[in-house]
Order: sequence, then structure tokens, then C-alpha cells
Amino acid sequence: MSRIIFHIDVNNAFLSWTAVKLLNSGYPIDIREIPSIIGGDESIRHGIVLAKSPVAKKMGIHTAETIYMARKKCPNLKVFPADMSYYKEMSTKMIDYISNYSPDLEQFSIDECFLDLTGTHYLYDDIIELAYKIKDEIYSKFGFTVNVGIGNNKLCAKMASDFEKPNKVHTLFDYEIEAKLWPLPIDSLFMVGEKTAFKLKKMGFYTIGDVAKCDPKRLVKEFKLFGKDIYERANGIDDSLVDSTISQNKSISVSWTLEKDTDDISEIKRILLRQVDEVGRSLRREKLYTTVIAITFKTYDFINFSKQVTLDFPINSNDDIYDDVIQLLYKAWNFEKIRNIGIRLSGFTNKRVSQNSLFESIDNKVDDHEKIQAVLDSIKDKYGSHIIQPASLLEKDKKS
Repeated sequence: MSRIIFHIDVNNAFLSWTAVKLLNSGYPIDIREIPSIIGGDESIRHGIVLAKSPVAKKMGIHTAETIYMARKKCPNLKVFPADMSYYKEMSTKMIDYISNYSPDLEQFSIDECFLDLTGTHYLYDDIIELAYKIKDEIYSKFGFTVNVGIGNNKLCAKMASDFEKPNKVHTLFDYEIEAKLWPLPIDSLFMVGEKTAFKLKKMGFYTIGDVAKCDPKRLVKEFKLFGKDIYERANGIDDSLVDSTISQNKSISVSWTLEKDTDDISEIKRILLRQVDEVGRSLRREKLYTTVIAITFKTYDFINFSKQVTLDFPINSNDDIYDDVIQLLYKAWNFEKIRNIGIRLSGFTNKRVSQNSLFESIDNKVDDHEKIQAVLDSIKDKYGSHIIQPASLLEKDKKS
């Protein structure tokens, strides 16, 4: 039996959710219909466009550019702050509603999810009609629109949901791949970023079909194992399952935009130390261990970088997480000035696994360390994270 997968994606989530909040509180204008953006606080260097209305997009405003530049393009631009707590509330409402149609739901991000409807033909006569029902009910219940992509796997469902926006239903079944997927530009293939697309174009691949019909050995020679992934995606191949177990706590992350661009390694390490404490405490509060650690940063010229590592053994202590974060920093960073930096933990498990040693009892040492870490966490939760700090942070505060 062929699988049936939905990918449900909120159209312009942050701006749409802000519009709903404003309208519900009596604001007289739907900001989706005027030149408007969601942006950070310009006064403390968080003045970046996070989301834009269709009208603002037509005026040439781009996500991630400065609000200063956006205002030059559109002097009457309306700027509204992000409200992450409200966005999470709207996301939860949407996910709770969608989960009524199938328990096999995987939340992919705050504004999108996959839904596995394989084998539900006895419940739903027409799967496309069901997609329209879900789309229309989300709008009537919550006031924002979504796109629904339908495919025989997660990749095709996600690609389908991007075909045309907003408020649409699209299909990309196995038999439609050649007609619908292959003519698209190579840049639009899921997980193919700007750098990869540039290399593929230099190799003579301009459409997804060009890649799908090539000798995959060429891709493997250029991109190693990633080349095999690119070839399979271009052919609509994806065997990954909709995993409902990772919908909760899919990742724990923190990201800060700095008040001033910096390439000072000592300052960057101090920032990362504070961030490790924040994500580490969240991890331990949930009684979880991480097996995947990533560092992300944006340079002064708005170029994004990231690097991640998959661990042999799950960890949750600040010291262990920090050691891996610093190793990732040196691997990913070319010492350009940084304006934004963050950490992301994922690959969670609730079981601790230690490597046995012939010479000492690792479990006893880990137990003692976790007890100490738990005491420190409880003190910080009660009195604030500033109450206990590493010596390196205290030295910095004395100099400031």
C-alpha cells in the first residue's frame, strides 16, 4: 500500500499570527494587507526583518535585511515586534487540532508538521477533499491560512506544499514527479542551499530533472555521501517515517543577536558558556540527554553558518556540552566578525549510557557529577542564573 503523507505549513507564520493577535485585540487593520514586517528591537541592534507581508515583499523587502534598509525601500512601513509565546500558543492549537485526524503526527517546526494518513481510506473517502477540509477549518477556527502538500513520502509532501502559496492544496504523488518536480530550478530542492546550488549549476545542473537523470557517481564524487542524498531527493525518494515520538522536545535552542559585531574569541566563549547553561538547564529540567549538538552563527555580512556533531554517548552536563560546542566553533568559524550566535540540542533520549572503563567506576563519577549539577540548577532556578557563575564570567564582569 502506498503511503499518504500530508505536510501542513502555516503561510507566513509570524506575520499571520501577529495579525490574528492584533485583530482579536481590536486593531483596525489586517497587517497582512499593508506594508508591514515583524522585526527585532532596532535600538539594541536586533533590527532585522523576521517576516514580511505580501505588500512589503512586492516593494523589495527581504527577510534578514536590516529594518533600516527596509524603511528606505518603504518609508510608511509598519514594524511589529515578535511574540514567541503567542506563536507557540497558536502552534499548539493548530497541532492539537490536526492530531484529531491521525495520531501519526510529526511536528517539523513551530509552523509545520507531517501527518501520516496511510491506511485511513476506511475513514476518509477522498484524501484531497480531507486536505481542503483541514485547510479551511484551520482558517475558520484560528484565522490564519496554511498550505497542505500531499505525497507518498515526507519529501514529496513538503515539496508540494511549497508549489504555490498561500492557502493552497497541492499533490506530488510518485507518478507526478517527472511532470511537477523535475522542471523546478535546482535551488528549490529541499536541503539544497545556495552554496550547493551554485556548485551544481557549475556542473551543468540547472533543474531538479537535470540532477535526477544524471549519473549519481558524479554527485558522490563532488559531494561525497550528500551527493547520494541529492540524487535521491531529485528522484522523489524518501523512506523516512513520520515519527510522532520526536514531536515533543524536538530541539532545545538559544540564539542571541549581539549588541556589537565581534571576533573576540574570549567574548564569544563567554557568550557560549552562558548559552550552554541555558540550554543545559532546560535539558535537565526535562530529564533528557542529548546526542546531537549544533552551533549556528551569522557573520557581520549576514552569512549563516552551522556545524553539528552526533555523539557516541548521550550527555546533559554543562561541561560536556560546552566542550563539544567549542570544538564545533573552531571547526565552523573562520574568525570573521559575528553578529548572531546560538546553540541547538536535539536527538534526545531519557536514558544515560556510559562507556565502561577498566580502571574506574564511570557510573559513580557520573552520578556524583549529576547530583552536583542538580543542586546548582535548583539554586539558579530559585535565585536566578546570575547567582552562580563560572570564574571566567565573573572576571569579565569585574572588568566591565
